[in-house]
This record gives sequence, structure tokens and C-alpha cells, in this order.
Amino acid sequence: MVVLVEACHLMQKATWQDLRKLRGIANYQFGKRLGDKLFKGKIEITRSGKTNKIRLIFRDGKLISTLRARDGFLALTPQGADFILRSMKTPPRVVVVRSDVTEFIKAGRNVFAKHVVSADHSIHPQDEVIVVDEKRELLAVGRAHLAGFEMTQFKRGAAVKTRRGIGTDTTDLSQNE
Repeated sequence: MVVLVEACHLMQKATWQDLRKLRGIANYQFGKRLGDKLFKGKIEITRSGKTNKIRLIFRDGKLISTLRARDGFLALTPQGADFILRSMKTPPRVVVVRSDVTEFIKAGRNVFAKHVVSADHSIHPQDEVIVVDEKRELLAVGRAHLAGFEMTQFKRGAAVKTRRGIGTDTTDLSQNE
């Protein structure tokens, strides 16, 4: 007998209160009214079993971000970052790296300061960032270790702790039928 255990709790449609909260967090975290663009359309969420707090956020069946329990901020997935890149001319919190290191970063390796070509000056340490190559193609998402202006000035050390590269094997939590 095979028992299938679901990785997440039951998905439910986000209420207007949930959407208001998620948009407010995104606007605070990323600025530029990004929450209105990111959380538009069919938004579904999963909640924690114990606390009933929002954990996973889906848009049109694709996981776009998670809500971190530790600090209450959004952690983008590559799908969420890709949506932001496609929907905005000048997306916030972007780090551009040299084209010769793209394969390493796609594989989930960290971004070092010596590989950074440019970075948004509004980036602070511990901010969520989107890592792209010089052609503005998505490579990874992660958390900044340095401020944006420091990433271009420093020649040593990690600039971004990569959480997920687009080349890494991801578990699809969406319930495709």
C-alpha cells in the first residue's frame, strides 16, 4: 500500500484581507507599488497548520513566493522573480553579474563581489535580490550580504547568498491536474 503525503496544506483562495497584507508587505519590501502587480489575478495561499499564518503564495498555480515566519517578509521564487522582471522596466533589487559566471549562479552558487557588474543602490544587507546576467536574463534569487554600492566596490567576499538558481532542481508544489 502506497500512502501519498502532501508537502503542503490545502491551497485556498486568498481573501481580500490576505491580498491587502501581501501587497503591503511587497510594497514595503520592494517599493514601486510592486505588490499591486505581483499579487494580481488568481492568487492562492497555503497556511501553517499550527498558527494559521500564510506560508506559500501561488499565482495562477505557480509558487511565486513564501512568507518567512522569522521576519514576515517575502522570499521570492524564480517564478516570482521572473514575473517581476517581465512586468517592470526597471525592477527593484536587481544585481547584474558578469556573463562568464552565469552557469555557476544558475546552479545555485553564491555571487561574489568581484563578479558584480552593477547593483541597485537601494539594496541593503539581508534584502531579497534578483540576480541577472548582462542580458537581463534571470539567474537566481537570494539575499544580499552587502549593500548595493558595496557590491560594485568590493573585490572580495560574497555579495549575494543564492537561495535558488534557475538551473537547480525544484520541487513543484503547485497542484497541476
